[in-house]
Amino acid sequence: MTAAPAIHPSILNADVSRLADEIARICGPGGADGVHVDVMDNHFVPNLSWGLPVVEAVVGCTGLPIDAHLMIEDADRWAPAYAEAGCTTVTAHAEATTAPVRLAAELHRLGARAGIALRPATPLAAVADVLGDFEMLLIMTVEPGFGGQSFIESMLPKIQGARRLVGQRGLELSIQIDGGVSAATIERAAEAGADVFVAGSAVYGADDALAAIGELRALAAAHMC
Repeated sequence: MTAAPAIHPSILNADVSRLADEIARICGPGGADGVHVDVMDNHFVPNLSWGLPVVEAVVGCTGLPIDAHLMIEDADRWAPAYAEAGCTTVTAHAEATTAPVRLAAELHRLGARAGIALRPATPLAAVADVLGDFEMLLIMTVEPGFGGQSFIESMLPKIQGARRLVGQRGLELSIQIDGGVSAATIERAAEAGADVFVAGSAVYGADDALAAIGELRALAAAHMC
C-alpha cells in the first residue's frame, strides 16, 4: 500500500462555468493529490459529461496529476488520446475494453499510467489475471454515471479481496474507489484496503475545500491497513 492516502477530487461536482477557479480551490498546501475527471459518453453510462477538449483544458490549467476515468464504450480506441493529451493516469472499464493488456501497453508507451475499472456487479475475477499490467484498479462504489450517490457497502469485501490479491502477488498497484466517499465512509474503505479516494460532493460541497480534503486524508490515514 502507498505510504499515505491520496485524495482525488472529482470535478463532476464542480461549477463547470468556473472550472479553472474550481480546480484552484483544491490546490495548495495539504490540497488534492490529483484531479479526477469523469468522461461519460451517454452509451456506456446513461449520462453525458465532457470529452477530450475539456480534459485538455484541465491539463493546461493545473500542475496536479490528471486522473481520467473513462466511462465510455470502445475504450481500446479512445483511451490513448487521453494519454496523448497529458493525463497522468487513464482508467478504462474492464467491461468496455476487449484487449486490456494491449491497451495498458499503449498507454505506457504514451507516457501514462494505466488503470482498469470495475462496475459494482463485475467481479474481481474479471481482471485478476491482468492486474500486473496496470498501476491502478478502480473499484466503483456506486453505479457509474451520476454524482452524489450513496456508498455501496457491499463493495467493501471486493476492496478487501483486491488488497489481499495485491499482497499475495506482490503487485505495485493502487486501489482506488469512486462513489459516495465522505467523512462517514472513507474510514471503512481505507480499512478494507483502498488507498486512492475519489471525492466529489464531499470536497466541492464544502465551504473550505482544502479543509475537507485534509479531513478525508486524516481519516483515511488513521485506518489504512
